Amino acid sequence: MNKVHLNHLRSMLKVDRRRMFKTPFVYIMFGICFMIPVLILVMTSFMGNTTMVDPTTGKETVVETFTNVWQILGATSNASMSMDLTSMCNINLIYFIVAIFVCIFVSEDFRSGYVKNLFTIRANRMEYVISKTITCFIASIGMLFLFFIGGMIGGAIAGLPFSMDGFNVGTIICCLLSKMFILLIFIAIALTLSCVAKTKLWLSIICVLGGGMLLFMMIPMMTPLDAGILHVIMCLAGGILFSIGLAFVSKLILNKTSLV
Repeated sequence: MNKVHLNHLRSMLKVDRRRMFKTPFVYIMFGICFMIPVLILVMTSFMGNTTMVDPTTGKETVVETFTNVWQILGATSNASMSMDLTSMCNINLIYFIVAIFVCIFVSEDFRSGYVKNLFTIRANRMEYVISKTITCFIASIGMLFLFFIGGMIGGAIAGLPFSMDGFNVGTIICCLLSKMFILLIFIAIALTLSCVAKTKLWLSIICVLGGGMLLFMMIPMMTPLDAGILHVIMCLAGGILFSIGLAFVSKLILNKTSLV
């Protein structure tokens, strides 16, 4: 009963892909991922270097701006860690978008009764978890690269330079691959929390955003602009280990709790 059958898994993957890509919600998320970097780069270029004065204290604050297109992907490993605009509003926002997407996608299975009907016919919870992980990972890769494309277009519109200082095309590719593999960690966490919350979508979103904030500051160190093969391997290993470990946790939750 607990053995994963490849034919069953392929069938479930086909159903999940069809259910996902036939709903308008996934395309709304794709559009959001594309537009966010465009708006960030264009709007900050208009507002950049302007001075704001606090009327109560008289303190002046200069609005920060992006000085390079590649800042939308992050910073190099030797850059100082700071809580500024460029370190918070970049491609790492994609992890929260993906986590929310997973929560909504899985919660809909419980609300619609799909999970209950599925497990009545086919009792293997692990196949369900694996299928959801793979399907959400495919969608999240699309979101990541749409964010990247939007960043390049937004940077061109804003007139920002594309010069590379301390990194090159090869390290940028490694950076993107590292970020892609870390998506597996957030998907696994969101999937597990969604199995706990079930129909309570608000609960799974709050929990995953809270957990994501704890990991958010680690992402720049693991995926810098000057990333190398070692960063890619470490992120891949971490993504696989988290996915496998939390898959068993999700399966246990589905086995031990009700499906409503």
